[in-house]
Amino acid sequence: MTQASPSPYPPSWYAASAQPLPPQARLEGDIEADVCVLGAGYVGLSAALELAEAGYRVVVLEAQRVGWGASGRNGGQVIFGFGCGEAKLAALLGRADARRLFDWSREGVQLIHERRGRYAIDCDWRDGHMHVAIKPRHVAELQAWQRELERDYAYPLPWWDRERLRAELDSPRYLGGLYDARSGHLHPLKYALGLGRAALAAGARIFEGSPVLSIEHGAAPVLRTAHGQVRCDFAVLAGNALVRGVAPALDRKIMPVGTYIAATRPLGEDRARALIRNDMAVADVNWALDYFRLSADHRLLFGGRASYSNFQPPNLSWVMARRMHKVFPQLGGEPFEHVWGGTIDISLNRAPHWGRIGRDNVYFAQGFSGHGVAAAGLAGRVVAEAIRGQSERLDVFARIPHRDFPGGRAFRTPLLVAAMAWYKLRDALW
Repeated sequence: MTQASPSPYPPSWYAASAQPLPPQARLEGDIEADVCVLGAGYVGLSAALELAEAGYRVVVLEAQRVGWGASGRNGGQVIFGFGCGEAKLAALLGRADARRLFDWSREGVQLIHERRGRYAIDCDWRDGHMHVAIKPRHVAELQAWQRELERDYAYPLPWWDRERLRAELDSPRYLGGLYDARSGHLHPLKYALGLGRAALAAGARIFEGSPVLSIEHGAAPVLRTAHGQVRCDFAVLAGNALVRGVAPALDRKIMPVGTYIAATRPLGEDRARALIRNDMAVADVNWALDYFRLSADHRLLFGGRASYSNFQPPNLSWVMARRMHKVFPQLGGEPFEHVWGGTIDISLNRAPHWGRIGRDNVYFAQGFSGHGVAAAGLAGRVVAEAIRGQSERLDVFARIPHRDFPGGRAFRTPLLVAAMAWYKLRDALW
């Protein structure tokens, strides 16, 4: 059986502005390890780094290149919490455990700061994130959330009215928003590559161009590729939306969703800062949301236009430009130099899906639901803790109930597309 070389990084501003790691060899032959990790994204690299530093023999199997998937192509917004929101977790687990998960999500943000400093990862970090309201109902929703965060989670956030917001964000579109100085944004591929360098320096072995074809469960799991296999004491499945068939029970719990980002040409510092004076990241609260921020070289990075059909939307660059011009009319006629997309994984209830398969030696983390930059790093740490014998935190996540997407592989995508059409209509009309 032949195996193709790993693909180059998909074209994006991220790939054009990051220095990749030297290519890592593909797996050849049979080897043994204490831990074998499937996937060299945030989850897998975080777990590998923690375990290698603790003295474990760690092997990472990556189908493409380090950070090739969602970890190297996402919107770069680093925020607290999880995709489903605090109220959903409280309904699923109770308020006490929901509070614990919220506090741990804050640790996920802090973990990025710790690793940036400890491993000298230059990933263009900027402080500040804003959730903005387009319609009066958004104002009510955000202000109710503000009260909930302060009352139940000891996380007060200031409300900026339209005038205060306009002083920092030069857009007529928004009625106000919640500002979080503790969240922020970064260059996602640079951060992933920094984690990869740190994991290699700690002694982890990373094999690129080595997609896992199957896993044999048992006292010593075996992960097989086209050219070799790894026998290990523990396995970590961290491929998320890009892995199919290795663990069918996990496949049924997530749905791959396309999401897209565009980058303007460099606008110049003065013009860029006139758009977002404090350099924060911004996201609205529509179901089909827009999110945007400035890059280190003074571009506007504008994301949104999720696709639930597994097909890239037609006229994507034009559609993205039209959305951007609604936010910043002063950029009318400004071209995009880069437009790219990637696939994220969502769970049916949008809650994190982390746990074990079968006996306590195959671990997984998935279902980040568009909220994974901070949470994925936390997931790697939590899984590493469980492998080291401290499973209390993973046990809380594992208690979150998850159902399969309805319709099976043949019909779940059409069903989701129909449901999303309703939510997009709601965004437009109400």
